[in-house]
Amino acid sequence: MFRNLNRVSAVIKQGNRSCFSTTSNGSIIQPLRLLLIGCPGSGKGTQSSRLVKNFGVTHISSGDLLRKNIKEGTSLGQQTKQYIQDGKLVPDNLLVSLINKELLSQINDVNWLLDGFPRTLNQAKALDNTLNKISQPLNLVVNLQVPEDIILQRIMDRWVHIPSGRVYNLSYNPPRNPGLDDLTGEPLSKRPDDTPEVFKVRLDQHHAMAEPLLDYYQDIVVHVKGNTSDEIYPQIERELIHRFGTLPIQEEQVELSAGLN
Repeated sequence: MFRNLNRVSAVIKQGNRSCFSTTSNGSIIQPLRLLLIGCPGSGKGTQSSRLVKNFGVTHISSGDLLRKNIKEGTSLGQQTKQYIQDGKLVPDNLLVSLINKELLSQINDVNWLLDGFPRTLNQAKALDNTLNKISQPLNLVVNLQVPEDIILQRIMDRWVHIPSGRVYNLSYNPPRNPGLDDLTGEPLSKRPDDTPEVFKVRLDQHHAMAEPLLDYYQDIVVHVKGNTSDEIYPQIERELIHRFGTLPIQEEQVELSAGLN
């Protein structure tokens, strides 16, 4: 069982970004503003879902937002549909516009995480510009490292519930009823870019962009490695506890109840 860390109040500044401040009992002064980076299929959605459940953060996924816009036939969705089907990158100006709109709509959510954006150095700089304007700079970047052969198998087994963004995998996280979402009973879908050919294109693009992006975030990035999401998630959780003195919601409630008895 993890415990709160007793810390002296401090604000640790790294570059123009700052990490959490904590009081002596481990309570959070600054909210969590997290970015997940990883190859396509590395498990960003799965890790995001666990962080949402265990730490109460708002999940902002560029991929989910794009797919939602495509399904709804919005102007932005129509512009981006062909890029995604061809395995090409959506132009920066479209993605920046999409994420800026979502961030501004979530400005009252003190804890949030970004998944899938930024992917390029220009996007990262545009994001910083937006976040600095609303005084919510990033304070942690997590880079997911998973072997490529394992990622390809994950992609072939992956099914998604588009409206909610819930992700299922036939190998280790299948839906209770084949082809149907567990909560709504609605049909699951295959992503149009979940093919070996598109994966190879996206993987090459990712490697070309990842190095300068990780270098840009070098002061606040942590690398986690594993073959499965179950191997990687405890590393992320330990990092949050170690760096920020914060507990998962369930454990925090257990400690609070113990303190009241």
